[in-house]
Amino acid sequence: MSLVVKEKTEVRLVFLGAAGVGKTALISRFLQDTFEPKHRRTVEELHSKEFDIGGAKVTIHIMDTSGSYSFPAMRKLCIQNSDAFALVYAINDPDSLEAVKSLRDEILAVKEDKFTPIVVVGNKTDRHGERTVSSEDVLSTVELDWNNSFLETSAKENNNVLEVFRELLQQANLPSRLSPALRRRRETFPKDGNKRPPMNKTNSCLIS
Repeated sequence: MSLVVKEKTEVRLVFLGAAGVGKTALISRFLQDTFEPKHRRTVEELHSKEFDIGGAKVTIHIMDTSGSYSFPAMRKLCIQNSDAFALVYAINDPDSLEAVKSLRDEILAVKEDKFTPIVVVGNKTDRHGERTVSSEDVLSTVELDWNNSFLETSAKENNNVLEVFRELLQQANLPSRLSPALRRRRETFPKDGNKRPPMNKTNSCLIS
């Protein structure tokens, strides 16, 4: 008797991080290709987008969470029910990086799996003169110590935003045929995206 392996047709991504780091801006840039410069406080919003890939429909659910962490029970439930996580900090806010470290610990504790798909995102690279967090230090910690992926982005300038979602979907083990669809969409985005720091190891799972 042959076994039929059913491919995953839904995936749930969660964006976590301190208030004001740009979680909503990254999601809006990906879904609508828009950017709202004024910070709007998020409570919790779920966005769903369906991709038609090779005749198969894949639904991506994206959870945009509050940065206030006032609902720990809700956040724990959210973590339990999700497939991959973007932990966002701002490159001009060291405290937001500390929040990322705490959130990662919480995710691993709730999931009880050290291989949970996590992408650490340093946002606001457009704030060139305001950087207070070293990309080299974060890269070393995230990829060598944590064995997670790291990207720097600018939602404002649309740098590396699509790459964050590609990495999340790749780690969440979506059907491989999703990649060409994302690549086709990428052609409509600016080509001169922000370059990420050089890799320090050869076995990274980042998409080249």
